[in-house]
Amino acid sequence: MAPLATVSIRSRLIWGAALVLLAFLAGAGWAVQQAHADSVRAARFARLQATIYLLMAGAELNAQGALLMPVALAEPRLSVPASGLYANIANVARGEDWQSASTLGLNLPFQRQLATGEWRFETVLTPPVPGRGKSAAAGAFLSATYAVKWSDKARTASLVFSVLENKGVFDRELAVFEGTLWRWLGGTGLLLLLTQTLLLRWGLAPLARMTREIRQIEQGAQTKLQGRYPRELAGLTHNLNTLIDQERSRQTRYKHALDDLAHSLKSPLAVLRSSLAEPTQLPTLVAEQVSRMDDIVRHQLGRAGASGAALFAPQLALAPVLKRICDSLAKVYVDKQLAFALDCPPELSWRIDEGDAFEMLGNVLDNAAKWARRTVTARLWLESGRLHIRVVDDGPGFGDPQAVLERRVRLDEQVPGHGIGLAVVSDLVASHQGELTLSRAEAGGAQLDIVLPAA
Repeated sequence: MAPLATVSIRSRLIWGAALVLLAFLAGAGWAVQQAHADSVRAARFARLQATIYLLMAGAELNAQGALLMPVALAEPRLSVPASGLYANIANVARGEDWQSASTLGLNLPFQRQLATGEWRFETVLTPPVPGRGKSAAAGAFLSATYAVKWSDKARTASLVFSVLENKGVFDRELAVFEGTLWRWLGGTGLLLLLTQTLLLRWGLAPLARMTREIRQIEQGAQTKLQGRYPRELAGLTHNLNTLIDQERSRQTRYKHALDDLAHSLKSPLAVLRSSLAEPTQLPTLVAEQVSRMDDIVRHQLGRAGASGAALFAPQLALAPVLKRICDSLAKVYVDKQLAFALDCPPELSWRIDEGDAFEMLGNVLDNAAKWARRTVTARLWLESGRLHIRVVDDGPGFGDPQAVLERRVRLDEQVPGHGIGLAVVSDLVASHQGELTLSRAEAGGAQLDIVLPAA
C-alpha cells in the first residue's frame, strides 16, 4: 500500500467519504432495523393480548367450578391444528388445563404460574424432546400470559391465560424487511458515493489545472499562472506568481550585478596595466586599485544579494536602520560636517528584508551626502497603506534625472563612487513594485522620492 504522504487528495477524500458513508449507512440501517423489529414485536404482542381478551370473553365456569369454553372461537386459527397460534387456560385451583384445537398432538411450553393481574410478554424456546416425534414442538414462540381471579356468580377460580405464536412468521417478516432495507441502503450508498466522487472531481479540478500550469511554467511554455481560480485558491496563485516574479527579478539582478561588476573592474585593471610602465609608483597604485576593486566587489555582491519584494519578510522597524546609516555617513563625510535631519516615527515598521532596507536607504543617503553642502534631510511616513521615503539635500540638484538612473552614469567623475548607486536603488524599488522619482527641491538641491506598496 502506498504511504499516506503519497496518496492524492482526491483519493483521501474519496476513501474518507466512503468510510464515513459506510459507517453512517450501517448505523442508520441498524437503527431502522431495530426500530422496525421492536415495532413488529410490539404489534405481535398486542395481537396476542387481543387473543387473550377473546378467550376471556368466551370463558365460563360451571356449577362445579370447572372451566367451560365455546366450541367455536372468534380466532379461527385456534381451531386449526398446528396453525402456529396456540392457547392454553390453566385452572390453578382444579389443576386442569384447557387447550385450543390448534395444539393437537403438540407439547408446548405454556406458562401456568403467574401472579394475579400480571401480564407477561416474552420469547420462549422449546428444545426437541427425544423419542416424542411431532408430539413435541421445537422452536421459538412469542408468548403472552395473563393471570386473573375469575368470579362467576358464587364461583371463583384463579385462571392463567397463555397464548403462543410461532416465531417463524415474525422472523420471516423481519427478514423480508431487512433484505429490502439493506438493498435500498446499498444502492443509495453506491449512488451517493458515485455522486460524491463526481463532485470531488469537479471541486478539485482547479487544483489539477494549477498543477498543469505549474508544469507549463517549469517547461518554459508560460511565465505565470494565468487561469481564473476560486476564492480559496486566489491567494495561493497570487503568492505563487509573486514568488515567480521575485525569482525572475533576482536572476535579472544577478545578471546586472555581474555586468556592472565586469564593467566597474575595467577601470582599476586598466590603471594597474598602465602602472607597469612606472615601477616606482606600482606599490601605491596597486594598493589603491585593490582597495577600489574590493569596494566594487562588496558593493555588487550586496546588490546581487538583495531580496526584492519580500512577501514573507517580518516587519522591520525603520527608525533604527535610518539612524545607523546616518551615523555611519557622518563619520565617512566628517570633513564636510554634514547635518542629518531625520523624521521617522519610532513605531514605523514595514515588511521588508533588512538587507534591502540598508541597501536602499544607504545608497540614497550616501548619494545625497556626496552632493550636499551642509544638510541632508530624510523623512519616512505611511500614507494610504504605502511607505513614502523622501531624501532632500542642498546640493546642485539633478540636471538630467533620467540619465542619472541609467546604470554606470556618473554626474561628476571627481566624486568618489562608481555611478551605479541610484541605479541599484532603482532596481530595488522596481523589485518591490514601487516608484522612484527624482526632482528639484523647493529650496534648491535634489529631492528623491520612493513609494513602496505593501507586499
